[in-house]
Amino acid sequence: MFTGIVSDLGTLVSVKPERGLKRLKIESRYPARSIALGASIMVNGVCMTVVARGAKGKGSWFEVEAGAETLKLTTAGRWKPGQRLNLERSLKMGDELGGHIVSGHVDGLAKIVERKNKSDMAGFRLRAPRALSRFIAAKGSVTLDGTSLTVNDTKGDEFSVFLIPHTLKVTNWSSLKKGDEVNLEVDMLARYAARLAERR
Repeated sequence: MFTGIVSDLGTLVSVKPERGLKRLKIESRYPARSIALGASIMVNGVCMTVVARGAKGKGSWFEVEAGAETLKLTTAGRWKPGQRLNLERSLKMGDELGGHIVSGHVDGLAKIVERKNKSDMAGFRLRAPRALSRFIAAKGSVTLDGTSLTVNDTKGDEFSVFLIPHTLKVTNWSSLKKGDEVNLEVDMLARYAARLAERR
């Protein structure tokens, strides 16, 4: 489980096709000794398993594998070397839950339809798939490319979020623009609430 609070901005250094998978090598500031084989790291909102790791200066590199389903349902199949990726390590008992409960299981893709810059902040309007938009509510939480954000408002299948200077600085959102797609995970609590409502 994760919180949607990005803890590092990693760099994708290589992509290697391998038996229907893609093996991704990512450099990060995480100390190499702190990354265990088999550990879960959320990469741009996608929960991935570490299959190799090593030291890189004061930081580290680690490798993960993206399977066919991940490549089909997320943006992972489009990632290119040099791309910056939002990283978060899985929660440990006693960690602060700063964002909201995030599983790292991407539900679909949201498309940026508008970006408005204001000084060193930015507002985004996105369009969600119709099947997922009903789980997105004003003042609720949503995870976009692994970033926990508060929904400002909704209109049909579209919704808006606002990013403060700190979030723009420590995530890949500073480079995102109109037309880009991001990995979307709806709030787990909203999903369960909708299911309960349906059963009633």
